[in-house]
Amino acid sequence: MLVDDRASAVSLPEVPLLGVLPGTGGLTRITDKRRVRRDHADIFCTTTEGVRGQRAHDWKLVDAVVKPARFAEHVQQRALALAAHSDRPADQDGVKLTPLSRSQDAHGYRYDTVQVHIDPRARKATLTVFGPAKHQPQALPAILAAGAEWWPLKMARELDDAILTLRANHLDIGLWILKTEGDPHQVLATDALLDAHAGHWFVRETIGMLRRTLARLEVSSRTLFALIEPDSCFAGTLLELALAADRSYMLHLPDAPDDAPRVFASAANFGRYPTVNGQTRLAARFYQDVVAIQAVQDHIGAPLDALNAASLGLVTATPDDIDWEDEIRIAIEERASLSPDALTGLEANLRFGPVETMETRIFGRLTAWQNWIFNRPNAVGEQGALKVFGSGSKARFDWDRV
Repeated sequence: MLVDDRASAVSLPEVPLLGVLPGTGGLTRITDKRRVRRDHADIFCTTTEGVRGQRAHDWKLVDAVVKPARFAEHVQQRALALAAHSDRPADQDGVKLTPLSRSQDAHGYRYDTVQVHIDPRARKATLTVFGPAKHQPQALPAILAAGAEWWPLKMARELDDAILTLRANHLDIGLWILKTEGDPHQVLATDALLDAHAGHWFVRETIGMLRRTLARLEVSSRTLFALIEPDSCFAGTLLELALAADRSYMLHLPDAPDDAPRVFASAANFGRYPTVNGQTRLAARFYQDVVAIQAVQDHIGAPLDALNAASLGLVTATPDDIDWEDEIRIAIEERASLSPDALTGLEANLRFGPVETMETRIFGRLTAWQNWIFNRPNAVGEQGALKVFGSGSKARFDWDRV
């Protein structure tokens, strides 16, 4: 909503003022989300004063234009109309999101359900997600009483915090190793609870938090390797971690099959957690190959060892215990030797496949373009637009196009 006071405007003035693109995917949101016509978008993005009043509405930049005298009333009406869509009982309290329990030392971070170990010399971080305890609440009243301590929500919040902390504070840690630890059957039991109560508002919000956290992995400019070892619990929801990885390595123990790790697919892998391109990770992995997806679906709940998981296309490689250490070491050292800029572009393009959405266009291409433009002389050179902004001087550009 835009107040129609002849002064307020919507604007994306970064190109004319700063010589860079609008942040947070502004260009893509104009075209993909707002559906602004390309010629209108061209004017909008190159005009410093922005667009006001009825024109902003006509160009689809805002949903409504309201006179100042009615603005507060209109906002209230709109908020109430949106709130009416909620199925949470009006007399029921929400769930308080208590502060996360996080400790930090020289080696990384520790939460209740997630551990992060950082190796600065190898430029890698190992993220270990711990599965749920044996005694989880089963009924809705008990789940609501657990609130933010309920394992699915707690794990999602802690993993989300770990991802954001690594992204913001450890820019040179370019490789994330994804591990799990726990009982896979407890993960599957929790998945069954999520399915059984998926229509309840709190469970639905928890599933949404899990979906957003998993999607945050794939839009992070870091290499993701999953290591599936004994005592891991890559099952159902946590199998999504391995499916999100750029590569997954699963230990094969031909001489000790009872000790070998297993992975488990569940119904959660077939629609509960769509990626930013709107597909499940299995559909994106197999390019919507119905036969390959059905083969995995036929094994829901079955324990899959390394060879079975590989035959279904769920893992990248299955070294045995003789080759495991060397193969993992070589893969990590090789990755660490490659250009981080090239890897960022490579991973962003390979992860999302041929299906495009607004989010994939933002994270797959626009963000990389923006970072490139930000480092060009026309933006940050001595006479670049960012450097001289606010000084009264005019930017001096290199007029050659790329």
